[in-house]
Amino acid sequence: MKDATQFWDGIAPRYAKSPIQDMDAYTYTLDRTRSYLRDSDRVLELGCGTGSTALLLADGVDSYLATDLSGAMIDIGRDKAAAQGTDNLEFRQCDALAAGVEGPFDAVLGLNLLHLVPDARAVLARAHALLAPGGLLITKTPCPTDRSTPLKIRAMLLALPIAQLLGKAPAVNFLKIAELEDAVTEAGFDIIETGNYPARPPSRYIVARKR
Repeated sequence: MKDATQFWDGIAPRYAKSPIQDMDAYTYTLDRTRSYLRDSDRVLELGCGTGSTALLLADGVDSYLATDLSGAMIDIGRDKAAAQGTDNLEFRQCDALAAGVEGPFDAVLGLNLLHLVPDARAVLARAHALLAPGGLLITKTPCPTDRSTPLKIRAMLLALPIAQLLGKAPAVNFLKIAELEDAVTEAGFDIIETGNYPARPPSRYIVARKR
């Protein structure tokens, strides 16, 4: 199995060109996220990929730091930001624990991230440490672990270990929705909004405030 950096570097060009699978769900959660952000906010995004979401949100805040494990993803994001002329958006390569990043931030985003890290609870604890008092954690996490998950998706999950051995899929650590929300609460947050977007298989959207 390839390590995570090699895997995401290798697929970065293809990832940048791939369409969003559920545009309605993406647009809805983007709008919900935007509704929580203020023009004075300092925002950190963990696992930004090629920066598509960062580029859509940055114009509504004071500053936006977009980070990702993959240097190839970061390079694509920087190119897109330069082409768009966004001047309050910085891209930086680092893992989900954001080593070397200094807070405090008003919001920390981790969108489609927590199932891809070795220790989601460590990432949540780091997000808590980087947030100002009362700051917001905004996450969206696939949780395809219950009986309502479509048969096609369950079959793909069964085949996942083989794809990982062949370097065709990343390591994943899926949590049940209840486990995810317990982890958020245990990290020192009060959950203020949740929802599944899409509903099947569920991708859990959570907005939580630092205690």
